[in-house]
Order: sequence, then C-alpha cells, then structure tokens
Amino acid sequence: MLFLFKYIDDLIGKGFEWYVLMELIGYQCAVQLSMALPLSMLLSSIMTFGNLGESYELVAIKAAGYSLRKAMTPLIFFVTFFAAGSFLFSDYILPVVNLKMGSLLWDVRNKKADFLIKSGIFNSTIPGYSIRAKSKNENGTVLYNLMIYDHRAGNATNNVLLAKEGFMQNSADNNYMILRLKDGVRYEESRAKNAKRYDPRQQFTRFRFKETEQKFDMEAFQMKRTDESFFKTHHSMLNLRQLKIYTDSNRIQLDSIQRSIFLEAKNYVTYLSPYYHEAQSSPVPVKKFDNFLTDYVPKEQRRMLISNALGQAQQMNNVFEMKEPDFKAYVEKDIRYHIEFHRKFTLAVSCLLLFAIGAPLGAIIRKGGLGLPVVVAIIFFLIYHIISTMSEKAAKDGSLDPIFGMWMAIIVLSPLAMFLTYKSTTDSSLFDIEQYKLKMEKAWGWIKSRFRRRLSQ
Repeated sequence: MLFLFKYIDDLIGKGFEWYVLMELIGYQCAVQLSMALPLSMLLSSIMTFGNLGESYELVAIKAAGYSLRKAMTPLIFFVTFFAAGSFLFSDYILPVVNLKMGSLLWDVRNKKADFLIKSGIFNSTIPGYSIRAKSKNENGTVLYNLMIYDHRAGNATNNVLLAKEGFMQNSADNNYMILRLKDGVRYEESRAKNAKRYDPRQQFTRFRFKETEQKFDMEAFQMKRTDESFFKTHHSMLNLRQLKIYTDSNRIQLDSIQRSIFLEAKNYVTYLSPYYHEAQSSPVPVKKFDNFLTDYVPKEQRRMLISNALGQAQQMNNVFEMKEPDFKAYVEKDIRYHIEFHRKFTLAVSCLLLFAIGAPLGAIIRKGGLGLPVVVAIIFFLIYHIISTMSEKAAKDGSLDPIFGMWMAIIVLSPLAMFLTYKSTTDSSLFDIEQYKLKMEKAWGWIKSRFRRRLSQ
C-alpha cells in the first residue's frame, strides 16, 4: 500500500495495461519480502510457543525430562535453513528483482499521461501543438469549435487552425492520432529565416477547407522499455561478487582523487615544497616565542607575509571546492556499496534474532491465537525496524560507520534475546502482574518501615 500511495500519480491516467501494473506490483511484493520475512518469523514463533504454553504442552515436555532448549533444537535447525534461504534470496534473487522493477518503474514514471481534451482548456501535451475544443460529445471522440496552434517553428501565432468539428481516432499501429476536421480555416504566416525585424512584405496565407486530416505523432505517449543494462551498476542491483568488484574499482578512483588533491594542494604550502628543504641546508634553531609574526617577522614584511598566506589559503580552498563534487560522489558510492554488502547478511541474521526473541517470549506469555501475540510481535518488530531505519539513515549520511549502521538493531536486541531465553528456561513469569504487584507491595512496606524508624529516632 505504501508503494501504491507513493507512485499513485505515476500510475493513474496513463492507460497502462493490467499486466504492466500486475508485473510492477509483483516485483514490489518480492522486494517487500526483506521486511516480511523477519516479521513472519517473529509472529509465527510467538504464536507457536504461545499455543504450546497455553495448552500446557510445554509443561508436559519439561515433565518428560526435556528442557526448553532441547525441545527447540529441531526448530533452531529449521530456522537456520530458513535464514540461509533468505541469504540466498537477498544475494541472487533480490538484485534481479530490483533491476526488473527499477527499469520498469523508470519507464512507467517517464511515460506521459493519456491525451485528454477538456472543454474550454488548451492542451499542450502533444509536442509542438496547443489544442482547445469548446465542447465535445459524451464519448469524447467528437470535438466542436476547435482551435489548434502549431508552434513547431517556434512562434505559436504563425500557424493557427480553426474548425467547427473534429473526429479523433488512432492509427492502426497506435503511433499516431488522426483528427478529421470539417468546415474550417487555416492561417499561415511565413517569415524569412533569421529575420530580426518586422517585414511588411512577408507572406500571409489563408486556407479554407470542407474536410481535412491532421496527423499528430503520439510517440511520447507510448511506453518504451529501456535497456536494463543502464541500471545494472546501481548498488541495490548487485550481488556480493559484483559489490566487491565495484567497491574495489570505486576505491581506486577515490584514492586517485585523494592523491591528485594532495599533489595540487601541496604546491601552495611552502613547507611541503621540495625547494624549501633544498634551500635549508641546515636546520635553523627557533627560540620560544609568544607571537611568531611580531617576534620574528620585521614590521615592513608583515603585510606581505599575511597577504601571501591568505593567497595560498584561497588557492587551496579553490582546489578543494573544485575537487569536492567528484570526491563526495565516490564517497557516497563507497558508503552505499558497503551498506548493500552488509544488508545481504543482516536479513538472514535478523530472522535468527527475531526467532530467538519470539520463541521464548511466546513460552513466557503463554497466549496463542491472533490476539496478544500479534500485538507483542508488532511492538518488538517496530522497535527493530525503527532502530535499523535510523541507523541505516545515519550510515547513508556518513555520520555512522556502515558496519554499525546495518548491524545496530541486531546489536541492541541481542541482549534482549539472551535475557528472554534465560527467563523462559528458568520458568520465569515475566508478564505475571500478580508477581509485580507483590514485589511492589514488599518494596512499599520496606519504605514505610524505614520511614517510621527515622521518625522514631
């Protein structure tokens, strides 16, 4: 639904066939699996162990001498294979899906909306023409009192066509729109090329017709599929092997730019110049000073020294400003490649992590069905999703290392998974309100006794 709401303006009113929309939605469903897999793992584990706890089957398993950890061993193996499958999906299938969806979405967004004439309003969607009809019939195929401006030559008033009636139809190949016009007149004003001033002897032509045809090229309204090879270098459309190759190539370019910046900037720093060290045959001793400019530089040379320093600083600043766009572009590419590299692994690990949270949580709350387990699953998944989204955004901005940005949610929630696993294996009633009530009453009694003791003293 978020995808449809985001691109609704690009999909409505363009005359797409149903299979184009279904293909686009199908690709988006495959992309959304990266979010659906961890959530499904969390919800299914909570519901499964909640049902086992609610029907006292976990009690029977423990009474038979099997610990909860041993009873979960088959599921752990299954979830491990599930996580391995999600890794293969993110490495081999997801890049292809992103490529297919990205190229199709590009063509969909660049396609113009269908040609539509509204009564009394000029339509300029056809390149080179402006068309207005005073009214039209119910089907919209017959237009009345037409006015057509042909401004392909650059001036909209040079060529004007008026007609009382026009009938629209498409050509056999749908590449052209044919407009059959009746009872009209066409005004043409021909001006010499490169004429910079008004010429009173220029030619003016007027054609009257009973019936004629005007053909309009509708190529701009046809959806053309772009070659997918133009999108293959995007970071989200690469697998691990390709990411490694592109990362190495990008790193070489980045190092080359850094080296060129250093070589250009050091020419404006006297100390880094080789001529400076050649001129200094022996080191010059420097005494302690409070202000180098006033203590060492003669007064008549201070203004020149400051001017030279400002000039060198300005020249270095110009070098940095000139190189900054290229350097920044390669840095952003490097960050995106590293983010996508770690994303391949975080999907699989997140499935394991959310199972490690959901299974003991279901054993603790001991509620099955679609009630409390769904609420708890949504809460924990939102926590995971918010942390991962914020940290990934910080990594894209460069304020956080891509490794920490992509693994932050797993790092934060791993202690929670270990804590819940410990509580479930020790039969802790973590969500038992009565136990918390008793502890609060005990703490309140201790506070009251301390307060009375102080009053008696």
